[in-house]
Amino acid sequence: MANIPVAVQMYTLREECEKDFIGTLEKVAEIGYQGVEFAGYYGLLAKDLKKVIDQLGLKAVSSHIPLDSLQEDLLSVIAYQREIGSNKIVCPFIAPEQRTEEGYSELIRSLNDIGQECSKEGITLSYHNHDFELERLRNGKTALETILDETNPEWVKAEFDIYWLTRAGEDPVEWMRRYQDRTPLVHLKDMTTDGEKVFAELGTGGVDLNAVLNQGNASNVEWWIVEQDRCNRSPLESIEISMNYFLSKHS
Repeated sequence: MANIPVAVQMYTLREECEKDFIGTLEKVAEIGYQGVEFAGYYGLLAKDLKKVIDQLGLKAVSSHIPLDSLQEDLLSVIAYQREIGSNKIVCPFIAPEQRTEEGYSELIRSLNDIGQECSKEGITLSYHNHDFELERLRNGKTALETILDETNPEWVKAEFDIYWLTRAGEDPVEWMRRYQDRTPLVHLKDMTTDGEKVFAELGTGGVDLNAVLNQGNASNVEWWIVEQDRCNRSPLESIEISMNYFLSKHS
């Protein structure tokens, strides 16, 4: 765990970014995060964003890019990643109307095609799960298993989301073990222990984070990424609480 760096998914801070993107990045660096995973660039050119994160000592870990942008404008996406110093792209979500047997088959074809092109350019493509991919298909497997088993492991990796796996009744560590060479990025989230099972700051809920963190090196995790989709306090406070959880592990 000690040698795996920690980033934050900027979607957590989307409202702050809308008001002051650069100022928000400055606060992320002040809190102690080593990297960021982008969910939009708020109008900044790649060269300007690169200058900002370099000055702040932040690493551009990866970017969440909508599937339609990956399908329609992949070369521009790759060029932007290269300029900001990132070699990872993540497909973050598919729309409800795509979550059918046929939709998943189309997704698998697209991910293979996109992943192959990314691989040629030295970029790694990953797929980020929610809980709906844990529903079973006609083949008896979950949609997430089907996506990972039917894509080329050299072209398509997984960005497992610990919260969504846990909420779906799955054991995140088992998934990390099963696909241990395909998990360069892992989304860390905690979950409240009440009936609501909502997002929580790391160390304040019921997810077995220690087991996940202890599996990191064996599964070749390159970055832990903190994300909290919704916060009951200031998102900046939330990500600081989560970072303090990591710091407490090393104190």
